Amino acid sequence: MGVAPDTLALPLPLKDIFFGLLVIFIVSQVVSYARNSRKRLPPQPRRLPIIGNFFLQNDKRWLCSQECRERFGEVMYLDVLGRPTIVFNSLKSAFEMLERRASNSSGRPLSVVTNEILFGGLGMVLMDHGEAWRRMRRASHEALTKVAVLRYHPIQTKEATILVSALLADPENREQHIQRAATSTIMSVLYDYPTLASAQDKAVQDMDRTAHWVARTTFWFFLVSFLPWMMHIPQRFFKWKREALRHTAERSEMFLRLFNRVKTDIVSVGVRPSFSASLIEHRDRYRLSEREMAFLAAQMYAAGFETTSTTLMWWTIAMVAFPGVQRRAQAELDAVVGRARLPTFADAPRLPYLRATIREVLRWRPAFPLGVSHTTTEDDWYEGMFIPKGSTCIPNIWHCNRDRTVFGDDADKFKPQRHLGDNGELLPGPKETNQEGHVSFGFGRRVCVGKHLANDSLFIHMARILWAGTIKCARDENGKEIPPDTSPFESEGFASRPPPYNCIITARFPEVQSILVEERESFED
Repeated sequence: MGVAPDTLALPLPLKDIFFGLLVIFIVSQVVSYARNSRKRLPPQPRRLPIIGNFFLQNDKRWLCSQECRERFGEVMYLDVLGRPTIVFNSLKSAFEMLERRASNSSGRPLSVVTNEILFGGLGMVLMDHGEAWRRMRRASHEALTKVAVLRYHPIQTKEATILVSALLADPENREQHIQRAATSTIMSVLYDYPTLASAQDKAVQDMDRTAHWVARTTFWFFLVSFLPWMMHIPQRFFKWKREALRHTAERSEMFLRLFNRVKTDIVSVGVRPSFSASLIEHRDRYRLSEREMAFLAAQMYAAGFETTSTTLMWWTIAMVAFPGVQRRAQAELDAVVGRARLPTFADAPRLPYLRATIREVLRWRPAFPLGVSHTTTEDDWYEGMFIPKGSTCIPNIWHCNRDRTVFGDDADKFKPQRHLGDNGELLPGPKETNQEGHVSFGFGRRVCVGKHLANDSLFIHMARILWAGTIKCARDENGKEIPPDTSPFESEGFASRPPPYNCIITARFPEVQSILVEERESFED
C-alpha cells in the first residue's frame, strides 16, 4: 500500500526557489539596514525619550561652546520632537549646504507665534519661500542696494553726531544712547521719522518692545511651532497665547499707522527718501498690497535695530579690551581726517583699518550667533552624512566665524589686521564669506537684505566716536581699572548682547565740543 502524499510539501524545485527567495529577502534586508541612510546621520548628542534634543536646540551657550564643536564636529544632528535638525558648525559645511545648494535649503521652519500671528504670515525674514516671499524680497532688495542706501547717508551722519555728543556728556548711559541712535536711524530710514530725542521717547520704547518681543524664544513660543494644534487651545488656559494675541493687535495697529503716515506725507509734502516711500512709489511693479508693504517695513526695523545696537555695544567693549586697536584706528583718522573736521563717508576708502575693525567685530561677536534657521526641501548628503528632507538647518554663525581652517589658529582673538594686506589695504574676505570677512549676515538667498545699510551705519558711528573720544576702562572706588569681560554673552532670543559694562568716554582734544556743536547746528539749518 502506497504512502499518502504530504499535501503541504512542495516539489523539490519549488522548495529550492522558496528557500532562495527567503535568503535573498533576508540578505536584502540586512544590506538595506546597513545602508539605511538614517543610520548615517551626523553625530548626535544623547537624546531624551520622546522630546529628543528639544532643550539643546535652545541652549545657545552650549551650541556656541568649544566643547560642542570638538565633540560633534562640523555637522551635528539633533532630534527635536521627532523633527530632524542639522547644526552646521563649520564655515565649509554651512557654505556648501546653505550657499552653494541654496535651491534646496532656502526654506524656513514654521514660526507660528512670530510670523503666523504677529506678522500675519507676512514676516518675510521668517516666511517660507514662495510667491509672496519673492515679491517682498525683490522690493526690499531693490530699496536697499549698495547704491540705493546712499540716500540715507545724511540721516546716518546726523545720528552719529548726536550719539557722539551724548556719549561724551553722559557715558554712564552708553547703552541707552546707542539704543536711541539705532532706533532713531532705522525709524528715519524706514518712515522718514523725525529724530528721536531720547531713549525714553514713546516711539523708541514701542519699537524696542517689538524688536525684543520678536527676538524672544520662550518655551511655549518655541513649542507651538512644533505642535501647531496648540493654537486651537482657548487662550484662557495659556498666558503665552494671550500675550501673543495682545501684542499682535498692538503691533499691527502701530505698523499700519507708521506706514500710513508716510502715505499722508507724500500727498502733503511730496516724496522724501525712506524705505516705505520707495515701496509706495513702485507698488505696481512689486505687486504688494498696503498691508504687505506695512509689515515688510516693520520687520526691517527688528533686524536693523538689533544688528546696529548690539554690534556697537560689542565694539565699545572691544575698544576698551584692546586699546592698541583703538589707538591705531585713531592714528589713521588723524592722518586722513585731521582734527579740524569730523569724518564723513567720503573718507571711507582711505580708512582701511577702521573698516577692518568693523568687519572684525561682526566676525568676533555676531549679533545673531546662531543666525536664522533654514529648511531643506529634498533629501541631501554632505560628506557621507544624510540630511533628511524637511530638516531644520541651523547655521552656527559663532563657530563659522571662528573656523580655524579659514581664519587661522588665532580665530578666537580680536585682530582687525587679519582683514588687511601687507601694505595695509583692505582685502576681499575669504570666498566662503562672499568676501565679507564674516558670515554674520547669513547665507544664500536668505542673506540679510539690509547689510549695506548696516555697514554704513556702523562705519559713520564708529568713525565719529573714535575721532571725537577715547574709550577707557571703568574704575572702582579706589581708582583701579575694571576690565570688561569679553567671554560671556547675554542671550535674548536670537540676539546676543554683552554683559552690562560702564566705560569712561572723554574728548580727545579741546576743539571736539565746538566742532560737534557747529556740526549739529548745520543740521538744523
